[in-house]
Amino acid sequence: MTRRATARAHANIALVKYWGKRQSDLNLPANGSLSLTLDAMHTTTAVEWTTSGGIDEVALNGSRLEGRELAKIGAWLDRVRQLAGIQDRARIETVNNFPTAAGLASSASAYAALALAATAAAGLDLSPRDLSILARQGSGSAARSIFGGFVEWQRGDRPDGQDSFAEPILAPEDWDVRMLVAVLEPGPKPISSRDGMTVTTETSPMYGAWLATVEADLAAMREAVLARDLDRVGAIAEANCLKMHATMITSSPMILYWQPATVALMHRVVTLRHAGLGAYFTMDAGPNVKVLCAPGDAERLKGELLAVPGVQEVLMGKPGPGVVLL
Repeated sequence: MTRRATARAHANIALVKYWGKRQSDLNLPANGSLSLTLDAMHTTTAVEWTTSGGIDEVALNGSRLEGRELAKIGAWLDRVRQLAGIQDRARIETVNNFPTAAGLASSASAYAALALAATAAAGLDLSPRDLSILARQGSGSAARSIFGGFVEWQRGDRPDGQDSFAEPILAPEDWDVRMLVAVLEPGPKPISSRDGMTVTTETSPMYGAWLATVEADLAAMREAVLARDLDRVGAIAEANCLKMHATMITSSPMILYWQPATVALMHRVVTLRHAGLGAYFTMDAGPNVKVLCAPGDAERLKGELLAVPGVQEVLMGKPGPGVVLL
């Protein structure tokens, strides 16, 4: 007997970053965060539960996962098996339409799509909040990709994580903005976000300063998003991402995701802004640069970013939808 479902979820780019955990096993964050789900980058995942025995099987972009990666997904699937009261094995096929493990939030869209597909195939009908909690346990930022538009992930205080979930604060159709993603390196980054967080929280002298200021950033960002204030949103996002990277750069050993083109892109965005273009950058744990702007400036900005040596392509996104069954 087999049961199958397919879901699609979109990547989200944090405007106020999640960096560091108060508890690792459940991916409970040390701080709250706020993101924008993008229509241009998505993961499509099919899950089939089978009673025929064997082991869980996972194919990512056509390649079978093994070892540590497969074990991590298997442990997460155990949570679904427990919820559904089944012992079945899962066969999973998942495909990203954008670079994987490159600092572009592919794990967020992956676990959001997996959460809906796996539970639906198992006969469960979870609420969006419960899906967010479940997805978070696979990848923290996946809590946000359950929803579309602008989304806030609550830090929570409970040790069981039941108060750490994401909620939408502005629907995709409520504010028309653009985010451009300048791809410098489409391959996997040398240090995963999970490992990078561990090193910085344990060794960076700047990490305490990060935690001391990030909640104020979150409150200011929430207010700016609800006011549809692009300049304020952009200014907060830039400062917040630079503070996050400061914790990485000052960790031991140093974690430096930036490439020369990363710095060149930051300079180009600042120069364009001084010339009157409303553009603001942000970066996650990777070399690639995301730039927020108004819809009317997107095409010009795309050309400017493509002109920076080292930029391989520029993806253009607008506020996208939450996870759906296909």
